[in-house]
Amino acid sequence: MQENYQNCLEMILHHEGGYVNHPDDPGGATNLGVTKRVYEEWVGKEVSLDKMQQLEVSDVAPIYQKNYWNRVKGDNLPSGLDLCVFDFGVNAGTGRAAKYLQTMIGTTADGAIGPNTLRLLETYVKQEGLKDTIEQYQKDRLAYYKKLKHFKTFGKGWTRRVKETTAAAKKMI
Repeated sequence: MQENYQNCLEMILHHEGGYVNHPDDPGGATNLGVTKRVYEEWVGKEVSLDKMQQLEVSDVAPIYQKNYWNRVKGDNLPSGLDLCVFDFGVNAGTGRAAKYLQTMIGTTADGAIGPNTLRLLETYVKQEGLKDTIEQYQKDRLAYYKKLKHFKTFGKGWTRRVKETTAAAKKMI
């Protein structure tokens, strides 16, 4: 749902924050959660760090919708779970976010959410309940972060992000 996309994007932008260029962040220069490399691919040319610092929500919203929300089939996911999968996709890649969802529901983890995944997810949610589905997905997501070598540097923020996203997702049910 388009309405959910806007609500989810607001939450993600809250977590992504403004301009950062942390030396330990493999993404490099980033603003509103969009890396310089991703933005350059989007506009089809190299951009300066000054341009990256000047990005606005209107510059990045279409990138989030096409490259993340649409790839995880956000419009087809249950309300609340859409936020979790979208946020994980933004933070760790849409293929990974999809694979974690697919693994959780017991289907082939190919990294592409399609009709089979959506059908099996619907059955899973009916059996487990949406709240428990969200909680399990987020638990698996946090376990992923804890295995990363950069957890020592970014773990506190990732953990807070998962907790806040989980709370917001439950309110969307």
